[in-house]
Amino acid sequence: MASYAIKAAALAVPDRVVTNQDLAQIMDTSDAWIRRRTGIKQRHIATQETNASLCLQVARQLVSQSEVAVDELDYIIVATMSPDYLTPAVAAEVQGGLGATNAVAFDVNAACSGFVYATQVMNSLLAKLPGGTGIVIGGERLSKLVDWSDRTMAVLFGDGAAGVLVKNDGSPSQVLATDLRTVGRLGSALTAGQLAEQTPFGAGKPATDHRYFAMDGHEVYNFATRQSPASIQRAADQAGVELSAIKYFVMHQANARIVKRVAKQLDLPLERFPINITEYGNTAAASEPLLLAELIAQHKLQRGDYVALTGFGGGLTVGTVIIRY
Repeated sequence: MASYAIKAAALAVPDRVVTNQDLAQIMDTSDAWIRRRTGIKQRHIATQETNASLCLQVARQLVSQSEVAVDELDYIIVATMSPDYLTPAVAAEVQGGLGATNAVAFDVNAACSGFVYATQVMNSLLAKLPGGTGIVIGGERLSKLVDWSDRTMAVLFGDGAAGVLVKNDGSPSQVLATDLRTVGRLGSALTAGQLAEQTPFGAGKPATDHRYFAMDGHEVYNFATRQSPASIQRAADQAGVELSAIKYFVMHQANARIVKRVAKQLDLPLERFPINITEYGNTAAASEPLLLAELIAQHKLQRGDYVALTGFGGGLTVGTVIIRY
């Protein structure tokens, strides 16, 4: 397994904060109802920012913090399910904006598990490139996939980006193990972003309209609470690390109730499952790196600590990566 040290972590969120009280002004809901069902107090919603502009803010911070020259970057990977365009990729826009002319750049779409999947892809690439350097970002602008007349979905999501700069430098810090699973037969449980038919030779408008988020909440909840603990245990076993030795479990922030349920199923203290959905809502692929960047900025992670990152969501997908920070 390659050494894969995290050299810097950063985040960027839109300036506009939308509170639960703000939503109550435009739909039939309340702060108490949203907090009780989701744990969310507010979210950041893009008004001027694009997915690419948020990710570029993150990339510039990462380069500045780590003092890496942009032409030293070998790879830029963005995990996203809400790109600004189908092409170019968000990662390509970041590469261009950054001027990282030597970096290969592409997106990974595994929905809310995207950052974990992208982390494994980067690890595989750098394993063959001693001294190699890369940036992994989870970036989302989910607000454009939300039907704002659907109060059950509109309260859940937020926009933002966060990521890490990593280097295969032979340090003791590294990715120890990864567990990835995809259950495509359940993919219809969570959909968004269906493209409109535009060919003059087809049947016209599709029979279903899944432009906006549509979710079987019961199915997704059962998947998340069943698959996430199993994924964490498999990754820990593969890494040879006891769960009791892992300092933090950085889980996808879809719903505070899911995080609490997973902690209970693993019989671990909730204090080791930090929650920031209160401030950001569900930011899909950005949620795990947002939380990781906050823990690093708050000096809650020290070199040598074990941390588990777990994502679950559209696909349906689940994944865990165990890192020695």
